[in-house]
Amino acid sequence: MQTYTFVTTPRLDIAYLEWNPAGDRTVVLVHGWPDSPEGWELVATRLAHAGYRVLCPALRGFGPTRFRDEAILRSGELAALGRDLLDFIDALGVRQPVLVGHDWGARAVANACGLREQAATHLVMLSVGYGTNDPNQPLTLDQARNYWYHWFMATPRGQQVVEEDRRAFTRLMWDTWSPSGWYEEATFEVAARAFDNPDWARVVVHSYRHRWGFVAGDPAYAADEARLNPAPILNVPALVLHGGVDRCNQPGTSLGKERFFAGRYERHELDGIGHFPQREAPQAVADALLRFCGNGHDRDTA
Repeated sequence: MQTYTFVTTPRLDIAYLEWNPAGDRTVVLVHGWPDSPEGWELVATRLAHAGYRVLCPALRGFGPTRFRDEAILRSGELAALGRDLLDFIDALGVRQPVLVGHDWGARAVANACGLREQAATHLVMLSVGYGTNDPNQPLTLDQARNYWYHWFMATPRGQQVVEEDRRAFTRLMWDTWSPSGWYEEATFEVAARAFDNPDWARVVVHSYRHRWGFVAGDPAYAADEARLNPAPILNVPALVLHGGVDRCNQPGTSLGKERFFAGRYERHELDGIGHFPQREAPQAVADALLRFCGNGHDRDTA
């Protein structure tokens, strides 16, 4: 198993996993909620064999990543995730990587591209459609039912569960968002270690409360929030991969997003796959990435 390395950014000491440090091109794989960087291992290994340098950072509040100052608001707002990602690649001196994200990570990579022109050569989002930062976004009743946990965390009872029973709470998501039997106990335990971060509960609760306008964000990200809402048009080539039986974000939630992209845009549904494609179908995900972005030896395939 890979070991974590750390890089310091203005607000965080970010822990990350790395494969093939000498790769010609860099791809950054960003995990979602509730998950960890280890979820990318099989995809990362395949991309590394294809010539990529692969970086998998732990988001704020997850795994070994730590805030540098106790006074910093433990915000989980989506603009902060995008800014963290830009700070991460800047701290490592990486220029225009391929940015790939799942769930929270998908929002992070899209927001990074919204905050900076030419942040990436390619953008890949798993299990999430673009343009979903707005608390006033339209929702079907079926999708609102899927999001019960968002609003549960807006209550004192939900906050208590996140703080005191996080493994049972997150396991419920793993058990209900994808077809049954898709993971082994040891796989969940590795991911769940990332939730032992002392700031995990605060970041998670704030993220979902802020997403629906129940709490204020960190003033440090006010300008970023303004730039991202409404969702800007992105000029980066973009690929969306969505599980055909995703029971968290229904596949239809990522349809009709072409209008947000000025260039090449593709969307593919993965038959029989739920909310965690990188774990459930790593070969299919890696193949799709390589087809869309080229191999790690191609200097410019945009």
